[in-house]
Formats: sequence, structure tokens, C-alpha cells
Amino acid sequence: MNASFLAQKFAAALPYDAYVRTGTEEQQRRWRQVYDAAQLTADQRRLLTTFRRDMKVLIVSGIWCGDCVQQCPLLQRCAEGNREQIELRLLDRDEHRDLSQKLRINAGDRVPVALFLAEDCELCSVAGDRTLSRYRALAAKQLGAACPLAIAPPEQGELAATLQDWLDEFERIQLMLLLSARLRQKYGD
Repeated sequence: MNASFLAQKFAAALPYDAYVRTGTEEQQRRWRQVYDAAQLTADQRRLLTTFRRDMKVLIVSGIWCGDCVQQCPLLQRCAEGNREQIELRLLDRDEHRDLSQKLRINAGDRVPVALFLAEDCELCSVAGDRTLSRYRALAAKQLGAACPLAIAPPEQGELAATLQDWLDEFERIQLMLLLSARLRQKYGD
């Protein structure tokens, strides 16, 4: 997955609102429901406004996918926190098999998978299919008392915890870009 290939995929991808409109009425309602429930805190918004390097986020998704419904709106909220520096787009996993086959997780075609890219589409990170908070919540629900999960966040906090997980990845990539020798040389900082 070189920068040229990822640039082509990013160019073919849809902005968040256009991607959501590809779904059925019910799918769109579900995506809107999570988007409306997800809100950045003042501190989270303040952090995002400090970002100085451009970054692109390419999400391989499925409009039908429950995990995508639960997480892609959170990624969009993070991107909205600094529209000047963060550009987010989504691709359908099944329509872009040449990419999704390179992103198999645990031998599966999992979604969502977020590719964090530099301004020139150099790959910085691949994250997916779920954040740690999302996995903890699912484990607590599906594994029950047989699995001790005292560190799992409470169910009512899952959305906020998952949003923070994604924000942490945005911040990690921003710091990577700020400290990148090639970008520091390019921008003289």
C-alpha cells in the first residue's frame, strides 16, 4: 500500500455525509442517531484545534455494519473538530476489495478500519475494527461473569470512552506528523 495507491483510494472515497446517504432510510437513521449522541467535550474540541499538520483519514466501512454505525460517527466528530487540518472520507469495503483485502484483521474482512495518512497519503497508522473501550463493552455483554472485567467502562460511558479512544489515535498521529523529520524539513520547523 504505497502513497499513490492510497491517494487513489482517498480520491474515490466519499465525505461522511455523502457516504451515509448511500444507506437505506433505516441505516441513515441509525448513523444519525449515534452521530447526534456523540459530542466532543470542550477539552476535546480545544485539543483538536491545536493540530497544525494536515492529516487524512480513510475509513473502510460498510453502511450496513453495526460496528461502523457505532464508531464512524465518532471519527467524523473528531474530524469536525479541526476541518482545516483533518479530512475524513469513507469507502465501502465490498466495492474496494483491492484495498480491503490488504487490511484483513485476524484473517477476517473486519470493518471499520481507519487508515491515518499524512498530507501526501503516506500511511501513518491502521486502526480497527474496534477500539479497546468498544471491545471491553462487547466482552462485558457477551462473556458475562465468566470473564472478569473490572476495568471495563460502564455501559452508559461506552460512547464517550470509544470517542476518547479514537481521539487519542488522532492525537497520536498528529504528534507523529509534527515530529516527522521529513515534514519538519519540508516546513522548516
